[in-house]
Amino acid sequence: MTYKVRKAVIPAAGLGTRFLPATKAMPKEMLPVVDKPAIQYVVEEAAGAGLQDVLIIVGRNKNNLANHFDSVPELESTLAGKGDQDRLDRVTKSTDLADVHFVRQGEPKGLGHAVSRARKHVGNEAFAVLLGDDLIDERDPLLTTMISESEARQATVIALMEVEPSQIHLYGAAAVDPTDDPNVVRVTGLVEKPSAEEAPSNLAIIGRYVLRPEIFDVLDKTAPGRGGEIQLTDALQTLAVDESIAGGVYGVVFRGRRYDTGDRADWIKAIIRLAVDREDLGPELRDWIKTFASELD
Repeated sequence: MTYKVRKAVIPAAGLGTRFLPATKAMPKEMLPVVDKPAIQYVVEEAAGAGLQDVLIIVGRNKNNLANHFDSVPELESTLAGKGDQDRLDRVTKSTDLADVHFVRQGEPKGLGHAVSRARKHVGNEAFAVLLGDDLIDERDPLLTTMISESEARQATVIALMEVEPSQIHLYGAAAVDPTDDPNVVRVTGLVEKPSAEEAPSNLAIIGRYVLRPEIFDVLDKTAPGRGGEIQLTDALQTLAVDESIAGGVYGVVFRGRRYDTGDRADWIKAIIRLAVDREDLGPELRDWIKTFASELD
């Protein structure tokens, strides 16, 4: 059976404990990155790759996510009455991005469990998974390349990125074989958060996946792994070592700009890096940053 990718799944059920107390009453996915919540960047990426059907997996107290992608007639009417078309366009953009759906994860049993909650919505189709902690610069396409590779090879495709060996313990690491494309590798094995000595390479899994529907049956049989959670990496390992299940696993090696919003320092860095490239903010910020940096000891 030939699978086309039409749907995106965004797990967003985490508690965001690293950002407390800011996330006590607000989902971490709603934290602003410059002037948009992080989740909007991710939905924009999915829509930009042609995926207009987006399912967001949420936990409790995540109603703000649904509100953000809904219309706000009172605000829109006020802005229209003032003739403030620029702000009105920014408000309505998130509403018009895609057809956004929500489902609750229920118990927080890990990323693999969150992905499995998409089964009824996805059905027997291939689909993309985008993690909200990784923002991919729109100037450096990744998801479109992954979808093309998945459809051409009829296989699972994951995003990989070279990291310093000292940082590989923060990621899943991939053992790989080369293909005829220097930016695409065949994945032969995966290890979740290995030490530098145990890592099969310095190719880290980053938060973009294009999965075939067979992943759901594999997840159903995947036992809890690291942290007592059902790990998506463990299910992908099963697919990587047995190509007969779903055509194997391939990796697209990403060499573009990626912004990690997973912890506080990296979130601040992401805001700065994105803001300095903006036409409306960049000139003022670049001058200020140079002055501020010169005053640091």
